[in-house]
Amino acid sequence: MKENQEILNWLLQGDVSIQYQTYRDLLNTNKKDLQERIAIEGWGKQFLANRKPNGHWGKRFYEPKWISTHYTLLDLKNLGLPQNNKLTQETIALILQDEKGKDGGICPIGTVQLSDVCVNGMFLNYAAYFKAEEEKLKSIVDFLLSELMEDGGFNCRSNRSGATHSSMHSSISVLEGITEYELNGYTYRLEELVEAKNSSIEFLLCHQLFLSDRTGEIIHKDFLKLVYPARWKYNILRALDYFQHANIAWDDRMAEAIKVLIKKRNKNATWNVQAKHPGKVHFDMEKAGKPSRWNTLRALRIINYYKSNITALID
Repeated sequence: MKENQEILNWLLQGDVSIQYQTYRDLLNTNKKDLQERIAIEGWGKQFLANRKPNGHWGKRFYEPKWISTHYTLLDLKNLGLPQNNKLTQETIALILQDEKGKDGGICPIGTVQLSDVCVNGMFLNYAAYFKAEEEKLKSIVDFLLSELMEDGGFNCRSNRSGATHSSMHSSISVLEGITEYELNGYTYRLEELVEAKNSSIEFLLCHQLFLSDRTGEIIHKDFLKLVYPARWKYNILRALDYFQHANIAWDDRMAEAIKVLIKKRNKNATWNVQAKHPGKVHFDMEKAGKPSRWNTLRALRIINYYKSNITALID
């Protein structure tokens, strides 16, 4: 399955972040000049322009959704903003200074004294990407590893309401964080983190990314909706994009999710943003129900990465 030149041209007419990732992931060309421009034009410039003099976005670290510091930093990481961006590094240093709870995790949420697994997985994702100081990340790593569940994944209710089964939402958030930590050369408890990564990947795969391991039924219909930005929520496109980013080898248990993804492709070879998670935003990158450069780019890089397996699957 080859993306045609028309689709590539369409992607290259998008925001500079889309252009940069299209060249990097579909055309195997790392255009650093385009990456540098993410901070000074388009979506990246708009996000950065909303940063307040105190170094934060929104009202505080986690409020309101989705214009808080937390989700804005996640958006900026996903744009591909240069890793040495000083503004994001300064803000992450502030969070590590001011927002840690007694359990060592980032814990900014009202009177709750227990850190949230999803939040800390996402935090590790962008903090590692933007090169946070390893010493300051150690307690985050300790917290996350303390919440690894017996079935191999993670659940943000594990330390709050006694959850006994891992969550797809939490597991994908922690997986993204562990992988960014690993890719950026951090070493503290890395062997244990890689073991947790492998067991969490197995947790997703044993559910074929969206099916109950007990009944074979769809776990939740929203897992099949191609939503971007995903925020903290799981969907099959987010999971498959994680697999290609983390260089995870093909597993036949990915096949059913791939089939769903291909069926969602439009006749013009694009994919839509199918829905939006409700909440306040700085601005809309794309409109729900319309062809999406984000989803098309991500779907194509998944298909490219697993090309031979997918070709055999659909032939």
